[in-house]
Amino acid sequence: MKSIIAEIDAEITGLQTARAVLAQAVIASAAVVPASKPGKRRKLSKEARERIAAAQRKRWAAVKKAAKTSPVKVAKTVAAPAKKRANRRLSAEAKKRIADAQRKRWAAIKATKKAVKAAPAKNVAKKASVAKAKEVAPKKAAAKKAPAAKAKIAAPEKTVPLSADVAPA
Repeated sequence: MKSIIAEIDAEITGLQTARAVLAQAVIASAAVVPASKPGKRRKLSKEARERIAAAQRKRWAAVKKAAKTSPVKVAKTVAAPAKKRANRRLSAEAKKRIADAQRKRWAAIKATKKAVKAAPAKNVAKKASVAKAKEVAPKKAAAKKAPAAKAKIAAPEKTVPLSADVAPA
């Protein structure tokens, strides 16, 4: 058992030394190679930019030349242009039906709004009559409630004291 533990300890020390060597190598390589700046653009030489510009001019010249020659050929093959379609119009009868339907919709909306406004007004009138009744009634209600309050004071709730001798059921 002791020999196994000794072998494991020797292996651990060997791994630790290998790790230390690798860590030093990583540190040394990081110091030698500077970090490159992200987003740095390459510069083209003047000659390279001129070659690119000349090639683009050549491509555009070819496109323009094709555009000049192609409409003439197309014009010969194309027949007379199609007739323009007339705008669609509603008849007077259709306009009248649409207008009547819209008036009917708005009348229904206005009627519901009036009904909603009228309903709270009725509730307000009802609340006002209830408030008037309460102004007259509070004296009578207070007189009726007073004896009930005295009755509660006169007859408190009955409580049963629990003692250590009596076990709860």
